[in-house]
Amino acid sequence: MNSMENSIEDHIKADKVRKKVKAMRGFYKHLMAYIGVNVFLLIIKLINLEADENFFTWATFSTAICWGIGLFFHWYSVFGADIVLGKSWEERKIKEMMERKDTTTNKWE
Repeated sequence: MNSMENSIEDHIKADKVRKKVKAMRGFYKHLMAYIGVNVFLLIIKLINLEADENFFTWATFSTAICWGIGLFFHWYSVFGADIVLGKSWEERKIKEMMERKDTTTNKWE
């Protein structure tokens, strides 16, 4: 492998790392919003609770549960794919596709 190939490969890796960090940052922002909003909603519910009203109802936790499902899918899109397919699979696939592109005439572009 010559220095130009190393440079291109390093650039590709750096770009992937930047995208991954940006996705992680987006997830953590989403998580912080989830925690903040749901704590706020639960405190408001608790403050405005009537004497005979039950705190533990679907209405109290429906936002947290439904949003939590969405948050789980966001987590999976950022971190879960690495668990299922793994980094080594991704690296092998990139190398395979790069080699295929070199031997064919841009059939997948």
